[in-house]
Amino acid sequence: MTSIYEKYDLKQVINASGKMTALGVSKYVDAALDAQRLGGKSFFEMDQLYSQVGKYLAGLLGCEDTQIVSSASAGIAQSVAALIGKGSQYHVYNPYSPRMTAREIIVPKGHNVDFGAPIQTMVELGGGRVVEAGYANKCTPSLVEDMITEDTVAILYVKSHHSVQKSMLTVSEAAEVAKKHDLPLIVDAAAEQDLTKYLEEGADLVIYSGAKALEGTSSGIVIGKKQYIEWVRLQGKGIGRAMKIGKENILGLAAAIEYYLEHGSESGESMKSRLAPFVEALNELPEVNASVVQDLAGRDIYRAKVTFGDGVNLSGVAARDLLIAGQPAIYLRDHQVNNGVLEFDIRSVDESEMAQIVEALRDIVTQASN
Repeated sequence: MTSIYEKYDLKQVINASGKMTALGVSKYVDAALDAQRLGGKSFFEMDQLYSQVGKYLAGLLGCEDTQIVSSASAGIAQSVAALIGKGSQYHVYNPYSPRMTAREIIVPKGHNVDFGAPIQTMVELGGGRVVEAGYANKCTPSLVEDMITEDTVAILYVKSHHSVQKSMLTVSEAAEVAKKHDLPLIVDAAAEQDLTKYLEEGADLVIYSGAKALEGTSSGIVIGKKQYIEWVRLQGKGIGRAMKIGKENILGLAAAIEYYLEHGSESGESMKSRLAPFVEALNELPEVNASVVQDLAGRDIYRAKVTFGDGVNLSGVAARDLLIAGQPAIYLRDHQVNNGVLEFDIRSVDESEMAQIVEALRDIVTQASN
């Protein structure tokens, strides 16, 4: 039987880079796939499906309401539009009208990042104007307050490994500023694992990806205050129409969230246990130094860190490119390849694939040895 890779002439990929959109994000849990199939063969009143599934998930998460959207980035755009329009039908149909003068969204400068697309683009898609607070390596509560004007609509906090971690205000501190000035706080927590933490810390809207930590369908979810969620839902008649999500993915994400709440993500201890023989095998390769490291953003995620000894005439960038050019293509976490550091995220990698990574590294190191 012809495989999907053969049928469409596609590269086979080992995803050791993490839950990355460019590679299809994650492996979906079976519960999500089963719900997708049932949803795809059924009909619903879509407005009711949105609202009732949202209400059900709010009960599970202990929040006022939720809205499933097509992606976390769509969640940013629709949340911004919602808070600008405040439920106005005119705004829904005319989202960029100059009649709405209050459009400023304050973002710490170190959070205005490119996550595969720029945060600023998503804000502008929602009709907002980004106002950066602080500096690339520092943002305090007072620096956020300095940027608030009568045209400020909301504060946006990006909780991500892409964001600058050093000398940044916390979510709780951002929430205090927002509350003091009667502004909503949006938290983009796309890849985060804790579905209650940021609301507890004072956020008004929190946005998650459905396909990252939740291992659900291609989707996103916005959770938070009922009034704001209703305004987000209203965007389905406006800019959200271009970002609509199908019935199968709504039900698939709902099933994935139920599964996640019951079973959780793979624990850091489990990752370290699975990494141990992988790192041991890597260290047996000549001129390869491997160790287990924690995610730089402090999440309970552990990876294999690899560097080369002086006897290997190979840069981190060159090693990454050779691994991607192989068959199968091996994608690693390449945030530090310019410093000669390779990182392998094993959350979506099984034992057989780890063995293939070891052999691929053996080949390129052997060829590059002095």
